[in-house]
Amino acid sequence: MCKTTSEEVTVVHNYINGKFTPPASSASQSLPVINPSTSNAIGHVVLSSHQDVDDAVAAAHAAFPSWSRLTVKARAAVMLKFHSLVRTHAKELAEMIVKENGKNLTEALADVAKGNETVEYACSLPQLMQGKIDRVSTEVTCRDRRDPLGVVASIVPFNFPFMVPMWTLPIALVTGNTIVLKPSEKVPMTMMKVMSLMEEAGFPPGVVNLVQGTKEVVEGLIDHPLVRAVTFVGSSPIAKLVSERCHSRNKRCTALGGAKNHLIALPDCEVESTASDVVVSYAGCAGQRCMAASVLLVVGDKEGEAQKKLLETVVEKAAAIEPGTGPGKMGPVIDSNSLNKILSYIEASEKEGADILLDGRSWISKMKDDEKFGKGYWIGPTIICHNNKTDKAMNEEVFGPVLSVYHVSTWHEAIEIENANPFGNAAAIYTSNGGYAEWFLTRVRASMLGVNIGIPVPREPFSFGGLYGTRSKFGDMDITGDGAIEFFTNRIKITSKWPTPTVPEYVMGLEKEQQEKSDATTDHANFAGRM
Repeated sequence: MCKTTSEEVTVVHNYINGKFTPPASSASQSLPVINPSTSNAIGHVVLSSHQDVDDAVAAAHAAFPSWSRLTVKARAAVMLKFHSLVRTHAKELAEMIVKENGKNLTEALADVAKGNETVEYACSLPQLMQGKIDRVSTEVTCRDRRDPLGVVASIVPFNFPFMVPMWTLPIALVTGNTIVLKPSEKVPMTMMKVMSLMEEAGFPPGVVNLVQGTKEVVEGLIDHPLVRAVTFVGSSPIAKLVSERCHSRNKRCTALGGAKNHLIALPDCEVESTASDVVVSYAGCAGQRCMAASVLLVVGDKEGEAQKKLLETVVEKAAAIEPGTGPGKMGPVIDSNSLNKILSYIEASEKEGADILLDGRSWISKMKDDEKFGKGYWIGPTIICHNNKTDKAMNEEVFGPVLSVYHVSTWHEAIEIENANPFGNAAAIYTSNGGYAEWFLTRVRASMLGVNIGIPVPREPFSFGGLYGTRSKFGDMDITGDGAIEFFTNRIKITSKWPTPTVPEYVMGLEKEQQEKSDATTDHANFAGRM
């Protein structure tokens, strides 16, 4: 459980078979849970072993028969109670997210609300996942149904402590599966509270399990023979490894990786709204989201009035952002490794001859003497105008509040740059002309596209996921919406033919029908009962 010691430091344990429990091994280690705003430890998370994975999977496997035998409606009724509890405890959950992740309070509340939106969608599955039925021949009927897979595993990142776990957990459960969740060791406390709420909602022991840990837990879940499917959200290199490891075991997997999202601004875009949207897209959540803007391609003359006005407005709005975790402010990045990585991209851009239009490194000295936040991982919004499209920051995922700007002369040049990057998550076009927008939407190579929207996240019932064949997506299907229904179920197809009744009334009627049939209406594709 979220156990508090005398020093008021929270110890975060596992949740297995309806109970908060420490790791099986008395020699297990732990990692500090750090508040990124202050760099202070706010807890310790246990590091589980293969034995803990085995215990969690065994509990989920034992719970599966009774849980899957419930009707979809009965499972959705439990989820509906959980939905209500999340609404009641939204502020408490958001404050926990602020504490362990560093988001501002508005972003944390949105994290909870968006996650609960997927919970709400899962509650509608009794109306969405019915099978089909059709008489495909004179005496033959086909129908299908969706059966749950069994035990599934979900491995989630640090950047959205509530929302991303809710991409998988509600739909997996209402479709009839049981689940083992592995949260990020950097933000384990939010999901511990969620386990308490799920228990209060009435989920039976073993249906939902939580195992804390790192690489050993991930590999244990993937390799476990009773785990039927795995979902993963994280960096592209790890997503690729997870997908390959699952598929080598003939295991269903969807693994979402990183992104390099491009925004394309045409000269006719509305400056004020475009600038506001660009800033929110790249600096919101400190740029730590796979849908964040990374590159702004400004189309037209670099010295043109419209282009200069747009860029000046973007810089002005970004420069006005203040550090902090209150509404409208920008929080820190998650840890020192992330901070140093971001700084390295800014420094590399300078060496490559780029112009720093807004330097977020000023926040380091600005926050140094702050009594509360002085030791946090702060980096301000940064805008870099590149003179070379091969610069590192133009091509690699930074995962921080850094916007690369590059001027292009033509529409085709913008498309070439966007489509040349190895990722395929999101892209957006800013324009006041619908025809212009459609031209780009049919040519850009990304899975989630926006028109005057810099964070084009699909909302239920539409599913979320990058483009196949890119570094943004590995494995099978999407992770939310109807894509998740497909992922977490097997379609079972049933073809039926019943013996012809021999009662006189039926036989006489059948003979009359056969006499009236012409050869043109005979089903020659029906092989049922004949060779």
